[in-house]
Amino acid sequence: MTPLDTTALDRAGLNLQAVFNLDALPADMAAMLRERFDPARRYRQLILIGHGGKTLWDAVQASGIASDNPIDDFSAATVTQCLAAQFPGLDQQVIYPSDAPIGLQALGALAGWHHPSPLRIGINERWGTWYAYRVVVLADSDLEPSRPEQRPSPCASCQSQACIAACPADALQDGEFSLPKCIAYRRQADSLCRTTCLARISCPVGSEHRYSDAQLFHTYSRSLQAIAQYC
Repeated sequence: MTPLDTTALDRAGLNLQAVFNLDALPADMAAMLRERFDPARRYRQLILIGHGGKTLWDAVQASGIASDNPIDDFSAATVTQCLAAQFPGLDQQVIYPSDAPIGLQALGALAGWHHPSPLRIGINERWGTWYAYRVVVLADSDLEPSRPEQRPSPCASCQSQACIAACPADALQDGEFSLPKCIAYRRQADSLCRTTCLARISCPVGSEHRYSDAQLFHTYSRSLQAIAQYC
């Protein structure tokens, strides 16, 4: 089996990579992926790519890409190009980013990246909440499968629960996230969370990797648009 050369991916900020044999995934997950994306059983492996920290945003900005979804488009193009350069003629299919449900958090848990947090977004001991799943590729590759990271959940030993105290919407009280409270507060004209999340930025885990103000504005402006459109 061949190891995945991650040099170009790391340089682009796509610095989280995991390789799974499709048939070694949990049976229900493998069956869903085969039925939805690979009924002809063309692919042997699933490659999960994420980013941690600030480098990806800097790379997207430096690329000059102009699209409605610059992070998604840059990430998918970069991964596709990197795989094609390393494995010419590789049969591959990007299945995320897309509108199809993929089960990203379940894949992240298998990779050892994802632990649940009170914010209902994943938290990682190294990166805190400042990471995300960016690309999922099915490929007829013969890469060395990844071993899951063995890192504990930082929330399990958290004493301060700063995220809960910092939420101005009281959306995290009693250890349960209230999406209606969060949305109602973000809709307010004077909301302090229209283009950020005070609870998220109060978490001390991985704070050195916190996104720049520009990236936070981009991310939360898009989510606010989604709230206005769908909620």
